[in-house]
Amino acid sequence: MKRVGVYPFTAIVGQEDMKLSLILNVINPALGGVLIKGEKGTAKSTAVRALAELLPAMPAVKGCQFHCDPAEPNLLCDDCSRKLAQQETLPQETIKMKVVELPVSATEDRVVGTLDIEQAIKHGEKKFEAGILALANRNILYVDEINLLDDHVVDVLLDAAAMGINTVEREGVSYSHPARFVLVGTMNPEEGDIRPQLLDRFGLSVTVTGEHDPVKRVEVIKRRLAYETDAEKFIAGYQKEQETLAATITQAQKTLRQVTVDDAILAKVAELAVALGVDGHRADITVIKTAMTLAAFAKRTKVNLEDVKRAAKLALPHRMRRRPFEEGTLSMDKVTDILDGKITEAQHA
Repeated sequence: MKRVGVYPFTAIVGQEDMKLSLILNVINPALGGVLIKGEKGTAKSTAVRALAELLPAMPAVKGCQFHCDPAEPNLLCDDCSRKLAQQETLPQETIKMKVVELPVSATEDRVVGTLDIEQAIKHGEKKFEAGILALANRNILYVDEINLLDDHVVDVLLDAAAMGINTVEREGVSYSHPARFVLVGTMNPEEGDIRPQLLDRFGLSVTVTGEHDPVKRVEVIKRRLAYETDAEKFIAGYQKEQETLAATITQAQKTLRQVTVDDAILAKVAELAVALGVDGHRADITVIKTAMTLAAFAKRTKVNLEDVKRAAKLALPHRMRRRPFEEGTLSMDKVTDILDGKITEAQHA
């Protein structure tokens, strides 16, 4: 049976915040993932799979279970580091980014992997059985209905997403491996929520709904029918847009290392966090990281206030709430006024 091609990312109608959040996390996995809230049938899983399909193949160390990047010697696993020390170059292959799904029933051992303690004690060898985080390295880790996942497992995922490393410790024996992945969690708020402490640790959060504009709804129908009628022809019609976006993302990943932020911008972000009553410093840091990634995506090496405004829209709403099960709200008008200096320190004190 012939495999049907994946629906093109650039053919998805609307849902701009969701698409942008996904792109930003691919450019910069250190953002800490994105939580997508919304009812079923709002293109959440379609967008995730479409983005993975969009991206070009990437180099990887041949035979490595973590598919390490040969161009990043500081991010190699222990085995690849040893091989590199013994020889000048590592054997390479090219692989496509893929979507690794984590089932709601997954246990901690299934997620992080396991260590053979007997082998370690008797023979002094660390025998590691890879878990889902190992498969997810340099890929997209997709967790549908993440609000139904055990809180401890969610905590483990967020730790790995933030650090880029997965460490397994058992009976005094530890093993670490690279775990740089794009974390995408989706949930239907009607089926329960995530604890605020965990919610805050997601880098970005967006809420998606069905299109309310009749013209856009018609376009959704037309495109879906065209895809189901002749997927190959439909996909070909978006090839140029797909290639352009893929090239922009690839370039942004390189540009990101050169992006700088002025102290004046840092001060504005700190002022914004104080004015909005955001607790801790994670919000400030995430807004800055997101703004830097937006600048890179726009082919710039310097962050401006518009980047900060767009970053605030994605990084702050889920950090605004005060009581469990209370939906976070963020006034973008207020954000704009604070950043533009229209609201003074005395006014929002």
